[in-house]
Amino acid sequence: MQIGLLTDSLSELTRAEALDTAVDLGVETVEIGLGGVHGGWSPAPHADLAELLDDGAARAGLARDVASRGLRLEAFNAAGNPLHPRHGERDAAVLRGALRLAQEFEVGTVVTMSGLPGYPGDTVPPWITTVWPPENLELLDYQWERAIDWWGPIAEEARARGVRIAVEMHANQLVYSVPGLLRLRDAVGDTVGANVDPSHLIWMGADPLAAIRALDGAVHHVHAKDTRIEDRAAVASRLETIPNPRTGERAWNYVAVGTGHPDGVDFWVRFIANLRLAGYDGPLSIENEDYTLGQRESVALAVETLRTAQHLEEVR
Repeated sequence: MQIGLLTDSLSELTRAEALDTAVDLGVETVEIGLGGVHGGWSPAPHADLAELLDDGAARAGLARDVASRGLRLEAFNAAGNPLHPRHGERDAAVLRGALRLAQEFEVGTVVTMSGLPGYPGDTVPPWITTVWPPENLELLDYQWERAIDWWGPIAEEARARGVRIAVEMHANQLVYSVPGLLRLRDAVGDTVGANVDPSHLIWMGADPLAAIRALDGAVHHVHAKDTRIEDRAAVASRLETIPNPRTGERAWNYVAVGTGHPDGVDFWVRFIANLRLAGYDGPLSIENEDYTLGQRESVALAVETLRTAQHLEEVR
């Protein structure tokens, strides 16, 4: 597996600076975030979606910037909520634009999220995670019906363009765990698979290694991102609403790859081994949201951890 980088992790740098840094640190593939002012959740610091869609010179420039450094453009990221009751159409346009660009660049994967619908009349989508009170299941059935109706044509479009969609299992989305991912995949086809990001699974209480095994053959992409559960979670629980930058107060924190687990690099050795057993041999795309380290420092630590883990996994 190659070491990759979601370049949003170096959002403080220009595109040229971010790509140069990636090369300096030993990164081999890159994932580019799309959206920004056009919608979605990526700040899109290194590519303008509208410009890329409308301007062949802009597309050629991005391709040149990546290839001239010996990097490979592995994926576009179009994270957002395309089913949102107010701005879903905007986020859906980002996803559709990403599919068009992936075909144009001959990039095989677009990373996104499932979205989360509201009920008729809602202005924000409710995330259902319990069976009580009774109306929860009624709402959940409606959300799944709406999501499957919407995702069917999107999956068909992706298939026609020769692009796979990697859905990230994320909180406040309809698909936040393996059963939901497999339910969506069963409904709309195997063009849709998982973007395995262990950081979210960890704080929600899942075992990322067991999740990978359950996704055998359905892993389309991987984010290398880590979470540390803090001691205060024993009292506060893992349900956290304190803003991410206030790391000293939170029950859990996103941290640099390799610093989230008591066994350090060994978790990542087992992570890679389970990915291989599940049939995945794509990049490990580093995503950084560590608020206690500088961006370059955090990415450098992630590269070092993953490189060491790959070596140890190969010799075991």
